[in-house]
Amino acid sequence: MTRVTAASVLPSRRLGRTPLQVSAIGFGSAPLGDLYAKLDEEAATATVRAALAHGVTLFDTSPHYGNGLAEQRVGAGLRGVARDRYVLSTKVGRWMDPLRSGGTAVAPGAAAPGFAGGLKHKAVIDYSRDGTLRAFEQSLLRLGAERIDIVLIHDVDVWTHGQDAIEARFKEAMEGAYVALTRLREEGIVKAIGVGINETRMCERFASAGDFDTMLLAGRYTLLEQDALDGFLALAARKGIGLMLGGVFNSGILATGAIAGAHYNYKPAPPDISARTERLEKICRAHGVALADAALRFPLGHESVASVVLGAVSAEEVSRNIASLARPIPQALWADLKSEGLLRQDAPTPD
Repeated sequence: MTRVTAASVLPSRRLGRTPLQVSAIGFGSAPLGDLYAKLDEEAATATVRAALAHGVTLFDTSPHYGNGLAEQRVGAGLRGVARDRYVLSTKVGRWMDPLRSGGTAVAPGAAAPGFAGGLKHKAVIDYSRDGTLRAFEQSLLRLGAERIDIVLIHDVDVWTHGQDAIEARFKEAMEGAYVALTRLREEGIVKAIGVGINETRMCERFASAGDFDTMLLAGRYTLLEQDALDGFLALAARKGIGLMLGGVFNSGILATGAIAGAHYNYKPAPPDISARTERLEKICRAHGVALADAALRFPLGHESVASVVLGAVSAEEVSRNIASLARPIPQALWADLKSEGLLRQDAPTPD
């Protein structure tokens, strides 16, 4: 098992207007919930410990990941570590009923990714005030934590709930979860509140409707997608909302390249995406840069982005992610991507 001694130094950034400083690479724990495949307990704990040893300070989890299993495993990996060594983020919107079994349960019409294992508890989707407080208390217990720094309202988006239900879910979240989290922030129980969503439009709606500190946006600001620049990223900058970005490889294709079977947005990549990725790869190769390295670094060029949250299932994978961040990328690469129309002209790029 990886020993947690003096951690290596990762660049850190302030999370929006909050006092929280987070590492430029955060740890995303969805894979620890047995996402797509079951994971050995010791391997899960070793992965969390490896992230700590490499200087990762931001750990993001959710009750949704394996119906609480990821939270248990993150808590086990962090146990015994000084609490000021890390920033802990989790989500609300689902609480677990331990007296009912059957794996992941969703509301009628709601979608959920496939977890191969997880705890045998029934998930109840609930954005009400009482449901939010119940979820928060359950998370504290599963994590074995005396406090949680960041709490995000999870999955209030069309992809999860469908077009017909999204307005009711948004209303429920603002009148229930948002009110509950605002009170927890006012009482100093949590330091930052936000949302965790896969859709830019819903991030904009929440940012306009409430006083949020941070948002976790997955898959919508990458080398393949920069439409978020048109509205949400500018709004976040104006309001001082600190961003955590997930899905920077667009479900895999920006990590693997346009190989046979490469995935984009959780599905096999369509021909136009594969062709665009091949063009990205060609320019990266001309500069001696791996596509995955460029994909990881690009989002960090935006002033509002505090951390890129990456999942991992092994200590070796954590090490690869950290090494990727450290590799130099010439400014000429970004210039060539823009000149070829592969990167928007107004997209800020890393120094």
